[in-house]
Amino acid sequence: MGHSSVRGEGTRERVPHARAAGRDDDPSSGPGTAAAAASAAAGPAGGTARRPGGRDGGDGGGGRRRVGKGARSGKAGKRRVLRWSASVLSLLILATAGAGYLYYEHLNSKIKKDDLYLGKNKMAEHRANAAGQTPLNILLIGSDARNSKENQKLGGARETFDGPPLADVQMLVHISADRSNISVVSMPRDTMLRIPECEDKAAGKVYPERQWASTNESLSRGGPGCTVATWYELTGIRIDHFMMVDFAGVVAMADAIGGVPVCVTKNIHSRNAQGQGSGLKLPAGTHPVKGEQALQWLRTRYGFEGGTDLARTRAQHMYMNSMVRELRASTKLTDPNKLRKLAEAAIGALTVDPELNTISKLYNLAEELKSVPTARITMTTMPNFYSTRSPGKVEPKPGEAEQLFEMIRQDIPLDGKASRRTAPAVSKDPVAPAAETAVTVRNGTSTDQLGAAKGRATEVAGLLAAKGYTLASADVVTPRQARTVVQFPSADLEGDAQAVAKALGIPIGSVTKSSAVEGITLVVGADWREGDAYPKAARTTGKAPASAGALTADNTKECMPVDPDFTW
Repeated sequence: MGHSSVRGEGTRERVPHARAAGRDDDPSSGPGTAAAAASAAAGPAGGTARRPGGRDGGDGGGGRRRVGKGARSGKAGKRRVLRWSASVLSLLILATAGAGYLYYEHLNSKIKKDDLYLGKNKMAEHRANAAGQTPLNILLIGSDARNSKENQKLGGARETFDGPPLADVQMLVHISADRSNISVVSMPRDTMLRIPECEDKAAGKVYPERQWASTNESLSRGGPGCTVATWYELTGIRIDHFMMVDFAGVVAMADAIGGVPVCVTKNIHSRNAQGQGSGLKLPAGTHPVKGEQALQWLRTRYGFEGGTDLARTRAQHMYMNSMVRELRASTKLTDPNKLRKLAEAAIGALTVDPELNTISKLYNLAEELKSVPTARITMTTMPNFYSTRSPGKVEPKPGEAEQLFEMIRQDIPLDGKASRRTAPAVSKDPVAPAAETAVTVRNGTSTDQLGAAKGRATEVAGLLAAKGYTLASADVVTPRQARTVVQFPSADLEGDAQAVAKALGIPIGSVTKSSAVEGITLVVGADWREGDAYPKAARTTGKAPASAGALTADNTKECMPVDPDFTW
């Protein structure tokens, strides 16, 4: 590992859509505009479904909005300045900081810091592979905070100034243990899930668990550390660092880069008869965009075929990949003054965890990533489906979302290509006989839609007994667990824990060290609610599911289809 900060260790389901107005596409929401006309939700929606959990939600017709602290009303301004362009900023830092050590030490004072993890339960440790390498997971967060004059000017919505921020961009960047590939998983901002209890020690406040809430609300419950905790509770993926950006600096950064090529299949003008749209106007073909035009691209929904957030997300992935290619070519980074401006714009908009709090640490991180070719950078969206419980929202798609998370946990590349080392290391410690190994089995099968599978811990303890683990016993503790895991408290029990997993066909990547248990503990997750054999669907091989919409950074032929109603 090249830096000391590492800690030991798509395509959505297609349903019919009715095009609705998009607040972030409003023509009045350009730079310097304080507010925008009411419009529809930025994320996925069916028909005229309302978006009660998001600040740029709505139905384009003055529909009813949620009320109360932190609520956003009809005029919302430029939300998409942040959404994916902010993530581009973070990825840019990761991908290009190694272009030259021009990050002056005086910039260190500009880096803002916050707690990494605010969750109640400790995160599991990484396990090194046979070469002693560990993966690295970084959560990129885009905040819509309007707590400065710059953010307020860009974000509009005066009634929300200094209000609770929302995490409108959430992307997990996974760098493989051998540093041969990078996988990116984005989560839709209006994903409905459980937000765990989070403790903000600095403020001396505990935010109680919320059983059913929009993931972007996690940021307002103590800070980015709660968003990290929410990801960990859902995915079981250890998060080593976070990088959070706000509105400020994004426009300056787009200008500093000097233009990013994007492609449309036809002439496009994102403006309808009602004046809705981002205002993006481009002729057919490939053209560089920067500044305000780049922001228009990132915010456009009206004009791209389908008129939904799905198309917009695809366009944003295209922009991000194109930006990585441009910066890796180094043609825009030969001028020290331009690079300095780029660095200042990036650092000024950045908040990180305490272990990424200096320019040198960011530089060292980037040095580790320089060898990853663009062909091995894969961007995906968490497979999801439209919620019937919360119209206009989405939920993780059973099976396929978990498959994606399992691949990340097992350090399996999402592009289907081989890693230099993909298989988790098998412990070399002597394994105790099954009959002498005590195993505590807990029922963690409860979900938001379904209660716990009755008697499941007892059933699985019986399966272990049949395999010779006669000391296996069911526990009354019933934690909620998305996927089945085998936990152990100390290194001397790792081999025994792996043997337990092998006996039941559980992937070795699901065996983790945890200080929250006193002995080998098997938590049966929602992925194994019934049956005597661990389900094959949960065993992950190959590439990411098609519903994740994988797009690699070397794809230069991607071109956005244009809606015939928005051409000229």
